[in-house]
Amino acid sequence: MIPAIRTAYNEQFTATKYQDFLDGIAADTGVTPAFRIAETPVFVPATLGNKLVQACEEIVNVILRPDFKTITQDAIPPAMKLPRENEHPHFIVIDFAVCKTPEGELIPQLIELQGFPTMLAFQEVMARRFKTHFDIPAGFNNFFNELDETAYYQLLRDMIVGPYQPEEVILLEVKPEAQKTRIDFASTEKNLGIPTVCLTALIQEGKKLYYLKDGVKMPIQRIYNRIIFDDLQRQSADLGEYVNLFQDLDVEWITHPNWFYRISKYMMPFIHSEFVPKSWFLHELPVIPADLENYVLKPLFSFAGQGVLIDVTQADIDSIKDPENWILQHKVKYAPAIETPTGPAICEIRMIYIWLDGAARPMLVHNLARISKGKMIGVGYNSKDTWVGGSTAFFEEQKA
Repeated sequence: MIPAIRTAYNEQFTATKYQDFLDGIAADTGVTPAFRIAETPVFVPATLGNKLVQACEEIVNVILRPDFKTITQDAIPPAMKLPRENEHPHFIVIDFAVCKTPEGELIPQLIELQGFPTMLAFQEVMARRFKTHFDIPAGFNNFFNELDETAYYQLLRDMIVGPYQPEEVILLEVKPEAQKTRIDFASTEKNLGIPTVCLTALIQEGKKLYYLKDGVKMPIQRIYNRIIFDDLQRQSADLGEYVNLFQDLDVEWITHPNWFYRISKYMMPFIHSEFVPKSWFLHELPVIPADLENYVLKPLFSFAGQGVLIDVTQADIDSIKDPENWILQHKVKYAPAIETPTGPAICEIRMIYIWLDGAARPMLVHNLARISKGKMIGVGYNSKDTWVGGSTAFFEEQKA
């Protein structure tokens, strides 16, 4: 997106450097990535970076509304509601498409947002390895708010481990060894010292939860939750017996699962910003637009692009039996903003916030990028292309 830097990067790229980069990631984490990692980072010019931060802060302002829990009370499916919800999420991730105005100016457009953690540890590894194996120009940073690697991990420890011993905190997932994100679990375990535990390995005694460590029963004080609960529902029949997490358990959640639903596509109709496409709950839509080709239809309760209808027809809308669980959103047109040796690519940038207990606002800390050459963006798509996949962005710092 910055022509001189993009040209220089493409010219210095070699397959050997790329392989060394991948090998370095595997060496750091002890895990081979289960998804494609792009050959390049995304270089974000200061003008676009400023707009991304502005867009995020406008969204945060909506989350800070005194009536936020009231306007999102229907966001949580009744069967998915857990007790002991806290006052704010510990993590917020906000995904933007990189687009262009008719005048050719790069702008962000909101695609998705979640009150849920992302690849917090692995993104640091990837960014560091890009800096090790490729020439990342001075004046570009993957962190925000003057963080560096040491301060970033300290924040994560404060957020996730808190006052407890690392062995009293677990990263909880369903079949973690089978997840594409398992490289992040390994990075988290290495850098924070907390174990990754499968839901099926939990032991319940009364309201207390335990897991086995080297054959010894360990009490669990906190759960760093990585379970997507609607995904759990789909798998539940194949899991055998496991602890019912929807009961009142004596455990702290980082972050509480209810926030996954409150901060989600459900929020989009409440956000009014030039960086957020117009969105409506389908059952509240006053009239069906005549130009449906300019809209997408999204289920409120889905993950990783599942169920999204890109080429919407009247028949699609007519066939929906639960319109209250869908939104109609103005279509976002991605800009082919990244020039690669194998053709132009589009990208999304995920802005990552953490919200420490006691803080007035969440804090922007890091980012994640996805690069694609197809209609859908995500590590599960376009796996046969090159110069696509998971990546990180380096933001141009403001000049004094």
